[in-house]
Amino acid sequence: MPVEMSREAFEALVDRALESIPDEFWDQVDNLVVLVEDDPAPDHPDLLGLYDGVPITERGDYVGVLPDRVFIYRNPTLAICSTPEEVAEEVRITAVHEIGHFFGIEDDQLHEWGWG
Repeated sequence: MPVEMSREAFEALVDRALESIPDEFWDQVDNLVVLVEDDPAPDHPDLLGLYDGVPITERGDYVGVLPDRVFIYRNPTLAICSTPEEVAEEVRITAVHEIGHFFGIEDDQLHEWGWG
């Protein structure tokens, strides 16, 4: 059965997940915003998260560009979890996974490391 959780409680889990990422990674992050949305685009209803931007490994002349974005999707995450603890773990995995894309790490490598 899906977990019911307020947006505020879910956002707090996202904040906690982001705080668990070591400072040495955050020190390299520039021009990135993390957003919580209820649902992904209709053509990808099962996405838990999405990175939208240019990974730092591919940036050249990167001046005056809108921030890269990481989206964490609340409803699909709640739908696949059966306890609040599972939601917290899934949010942590999703946040690390999408931030990994910011650093240019591909899906297969993230999955191999357990962040898939």
